[in-house]
Amino acid sequence: MTDSTLLARNTALNFAGQAVPLVAALVSIPWLIRGLGADRFGVLTLAWAAIGYFGLVDLGLGRALTHAVATRLGSNRESELVAVGWTALALMFLLGAVGGAVVAALTPWLVTDVLKIPASLVAESARSFTLLALSLPIVVSTAGLRGIIEAHQHFGLATTLRIPLAIFSYAGPLAALPFTHRLDVVVAVLVAGRVVAGAAHLALCMKRYAFLRHRPAIRLRVIRPLLRVGGWMTVSNVVSPLMTYFDRFLIGALLPVAAVAYYVTPFEAVMKLLLFPSALMGVLFPAFAESFARDRARTADLFDKGVRAVVLVIFPVSLVLVTLAPSILRVWVGAEFARAGSGVLQWLAVGALINAVGFVGFAVLQGVGRADITGKLNLVELPLYVVTIWVLANAMGLAGVAMAWTLRVLFDTVALWMLARRSLATDRRLLRTPMPTWLAMGSALLVGAFLPGTAARVAYVVAVAMVYPPIAWFGLVRSSERGAVRRLMHRSMSAIDDPSRQAA
Repeated sequence: MTDSTLLARNTALNFAGQAVPLVAALVSIPWLIRGLGADRFGVLTLAWAAIGYFGLVDLGLGRALTHAVATRLGSNRESELVAVGWTALALMFLLGAVGGAVVAALTPWLVTDVLKIPASLVAESARSFTLLALSLPIVVSTAGLRGIIEAHQHFGLATTLRIPLAIFSYAGPLAALPFTHRLDVVVAVLVAGRVVAGAAHLALCMKRYAFLRHRPAIRLRVIRPLLRVGGWMTVSNVVSPLMTYFDRFLIGALLPVAAVAYYVTPFEAVMKLLLFPSALMGVLFPAFAESFARDRARTADLFDKGVRAVVLVIFPVSLVLVTLAPSILRVWVGAEFARAGSGVLQWLAVGALINAVGFVGFAVLQGVGRADITGKLNLVELPLYVVTIWVLANAMGLAGVAMAWTLRVLFDTVALWMLARRSLATDRRLLRTPMPTWLAMGSALLVGAFLPGTAARVAYVVAVAMVYPPIAWFGLVRSSERGAVRRLMHRSMSAIDDPSRQAA
């Protein structure tokens, strides 16, 4: 299940599953705002956020279950899957129920004292949050079932289930608007979609995976290792987003409030670059777990391929953003944003490239069962990051905040790289770094950042675009991989020339 062709196909499927919600959101949100009004739509966005972050309630067990199943598949211990699978799913349902009870108990306080909800919407909002609380066991259990699917590298099935749910999250509320604008009804539609999705996950998993059709076996000895791995994953899942969003609150405290918009706008745009590495790591994580159980050299090889893949894809986009940042912002959001945010966009684009490489080391460490390392590293980084933002924001303004983020991800990526190499403990030649290629890319970004004038910047991007393909082909693609690409292209051309072969 770690074949390169399969991994490439699964990455494309996983990417599609992550990209579709963005398209659905872009199409649906303007209509929802007009139909619901600003206040109701604001509460609906909280409902979307609540559904998304309810995954934290499972204490990382969904990810831990993926790791546990993949590891047993890789080490021929499939007889243990009945106990592991059913114990994890039962525990996740229980945690979801506890979390739901807590949310339901806190709902009156949330809607009346914490959130600034208009009095006319308090009752609707309270019923909406209660409905979300009731759905929490289903949402958490569905994450566990998805973890089983991903452990088997069946990303076609996972994407088939994910895309309709992602579309329904926006299309469902839209479909309700002709009949009612009541928020609790709209949220009830969302919850109904989650229940149907959970039932579909369960039915397909029961049909596809024989161990789930056995009589459920709950084993207490399985819980501790699951919680140990999942607990450290939860630390990373909590601390990492905190570092992602904490900077904007410090900006609001240290700089004029308008600076938040000048920073957040390019930041949110740059974060879309990480969709590809995120999709790739979702596929590589179970592959790392499975291969590590039987062939660490293969894990190291996947690590190396993952790094080269993200650099191959992300570098050209980063170069365009760094070089053309003033022009891009001027056309997109106006001259004022371009003046205030160009330096921010340049620093963040460099940081996104570095962070994409760090994703691979992060996935390796969690895949080989060392989620404790990533959790501890995040805990160390958090106070250092806060201090760095404080110092650089006062010294350099917004560009200093972006520089602090880039320095943080650079520290994170270097540390993850070194720790992943040590954890794999294999032939280091499998993890060789093509330093001339990295230095050439770094130099290209540096030159692009300091070129004067739009014409020179555009000409530079065109020139680099012409020389990048051969440099990437020989610097980032191995000779064996180049041969495989040539053979694939030859077969594709032969199929086009000979339709009977394609049909065969």
